[in-house]
Amino acid sequence: MNEVLISKEEMQTMLKSVFLKYSFTEQQADTLSSIHTESTLDGISSHGINRIPVFIDYVRRGLINIEAIPEKIAEMGSMERWDGNLGSGVLNAITATERAISLAKNHGMGLVALRNTNHWMRGGTYGWQAANQDCIAIMFTNTTPNMPAWGGKHNRIGNNPLVIAIPRKEGHIVLDMAMSQFSFGKMESLHLKNETLPFNGGWDSHDQLSKNPKDIIDSGRAIPVGYWKGSALSMILDMLATLLSAGNSTFKIGQKGSETAISQVFLCIDPSVFSDKELQEELINEIIAYTKDVDPMKKGGATFYPGERTLAVRAKNRKEGIKVSSKIWNEILALAR
Repeated sequence: MNEVLISKEEMQTMLKSVFLKYSFTEQQADTLSSIHTESTLDGISSHGINRIPVFIDYVRRGLINIEAIPEKIAEMGSMERWDGNLGSGVLNAITATERAISLAKNHGMGLVALRNTNHWMRGGTYGWQAANQDCIAIMFTNTTPNMPAWGGKHNRIGNNPLVIAIPRKEGHIVLDMAMSQFSFGKMESLHLKNETLPFNGGWDSHDQLSKNPKDIIDSGRAIPVGYWKGSALSMILDMLATLLSAGNSTFKIGQKGSETAISQVFLCIDPSVFSDKELQEELINEIIAYTKDVDPMKKGGATFYPGERTLAVRAKNRKEGIKVSSKIWNEILALAR
């Protein structure tokens, strides 16, 4: 794949011009360009810059309402239910996360269930947002059906990303994982590079397990992480998001023809209520140290805690520039004209 090196500043400026062209406000354009750039800077191009053409297509088709404002529709103590009114998934998720943090600061724990929103892009964004404000976070979303339930041939469950974040002085722990062995965004990125998956990621059109991302993208059938266990977890996350938000399930989303009007949950916990922050840090570091104190499977290998490599990639890309697919960058330039 042909690639170009783009600085963080150049990327953010160019993306902002795209969002402004499509009638987002100055503040919205600043936020969206920042989030997509930060995701790409952290090495998640699949849910950063690579998603811009799809995002703009949704705007053009009216699937994303650029004038929408999320609204609270129900509350009970530290729990609230919100409606995203089909606005930008990123802007809605930032609002929901900030509200869950505020509830956690007031009650020790806060939950916001959000319905009728759109793709939140990199879910880890909101885990980092919470951790940066010293909150633990558990967040998840449902999706369009893009995996078969274990034992079935046709797609009936979503890859339903799950985010868990824990604040830490020496570097936050942020888990961001889809319920598919590989996210479709990751497979798209590898396809652009003409690379194969390290492990089987789904089925091809002949019902054979495959490492070829294009075969899996074409079939639309990814394999659940952990096989039957991932299949069950996907169903549970869909049930919780749908139940708590009173929104659309993966079943209903699949009937729309496009991934829109999805349901999400944002749960934040303020660990400072226990007044033993030093002990908390000590316990987390003990777990990390024990996990890392092991001989690697391969020479030069190592173990990592969730989010650790993100910090290294971020520093490297800040210094050297961000590698972007020439095809994607040319699409961005065309959108900005």
